[in-house]
Amino acid sequence: MEASDQSRSARKHRAIMDAATQVFMARGYSGTSMDDIAKLAAVSKQTVYKHFTDKEKLFTEIVLATTDRVDAMIDLVADIPADADRLGENLTRLAGQFLAALTQPEVLELRRLIIANADTFPELGAAWYEQGFERVLATLAATFERLTDEGLLRIDDPLLAANHFTGLLLWIPVNKAMFHGSPQHTRDELDRYATAGVGVFLGAYR
Repeated sequence: MEASDQSRSARKHRAIMDAATQVFMARGYSGTSMDDIAKLAAVSKQTVYKHFTDKEKLFTEIVLATTDRVDAMIDLVADIPADADRLGENLTRLAGQFLAALTQPEVLELRRLIIANADTFPELGAAWYEQGFERVLATLAATFERLTDEGLLRIDDPLLAANHFTGLLLWIPVNKAMFHGSPQHTRDELDRYATAGVGVFLGAYR
């Protein structure tokens, strides 16, 4: 295949992925057809099947492709400095960035889509969790362990502490969004959750 053909094929692949993501988010797995995806991607259904053998494979690929987005979050989590005087400030800044990233409408829609199909595709749900959020938790646990070694925190179980930290931040906005079907929070509310969550966390672990 010549370079121009490869480029054209790559563009079609990306167009199909983008269209599939949009349609799956809007209609769910069972409500989406390959015809819908082909129409939105402006390609033939045969082209869709050429790139993806079936709807399940396409769904799997668009879900797992989103796990790459956590790389930037992992960098943020790993970069907390060991500064005793600014620990609260640094954790609050991280908490704000964490909340902003994980409460974006498209992230919440994807979460809802994966949960809705967890019975049908349990291995896919597990893979998305392990390659995405679980990597963030593991990095956060390693950071808390480092800060404990530096004498800034007092933590016996870093992974449990990482779950406590994220739970304090995400419980309210994510649950509201899951039950209401869309984000219900304001920017000011996210800031309040970040500040309050860090306060409670440091009260327990400082």
